[in-house]
Amino acid sequence: MVTVDFDKLTIKPGVKILDVGCGQGRHAAYALKYKDAFVVGADLSAADLQKAGDRLRFHQFAGAWDGGAWGLAVSDITALPFQDHFFDIVICSEVLEHIPDDRKALSELVRVLKKGGELVVSVPRYLPERICWALSDEYYLVNQGHIRIYKEKTIRSLLLNAGVTLHDFHFAHGLHTPYWWLKCAFGPTRDDVKMVNLYKRLLDWDTLRQPVITRIMDRCLNPFIGKSVVFYSRKE
Repeated sequence: MVTVDFDKLTIKPGVKILDVGCGQGRHAAYALKYKDAFVVGADLSAADLQKAGDRLRFHQFAGAWDGGAWGLAVSDITALPFQDHFFDIVICSEVLEHIPDDRKALSELVRVLKKGGELVVSVPRYLPERICWALSDEYYLVNQGHIRIYKEKTIRSLLLNAGVTLHDFHFAHGLHTPYWWLKCAFGPTRDDVKMVNLYKRLLDWDTLRQPVITRIMDRCLNPFIGKSVVFYSRKE
């Protein structure tokens, strides 16, 4: 499930892309399709990076790779082990809501970005996230520790203060929002609720098959209950 719309980015052969908080490598693996791309996935979790490596190797040898190279690094977002002005594109998807010092994290993302480079940040959207928190006290703990909910104006202000200029945004994963509301209503750690499990099967099917009907449903839901908001900015 890719949150970032890569078509909104300026991607040339040999592009250097950093995916911070890459998890199991969904965006890093997608980026391999670009010609001669140099893709780096960074995360604090060594276990997630191992799975990311498996995914990247699968994409590489399954033919979804157009030259280039990739690597993985165990990294703290507030102290990235990369040189200044190195990457053309930096992606940080669904990470900042976990980070106590989000200002420091954003300053590091901008530091490693080239002048004129693009920074993509996504966070949970305010209303769907607020409903999840209201439905379940467990949700923001079991979901890897959400410590805040961003209002749109807050994240915009943080990005501008970090030294980038916003040029686009959109909402994503509207089809996923009811699933999380159901999870929270019944208990986010439960795996025995038939309705929730059926919805999860629908989402898995959608991710694998990308049928037209669910793509239309997702686009229709996104303006109203999109689970994430994605910001595209440039380091001037």
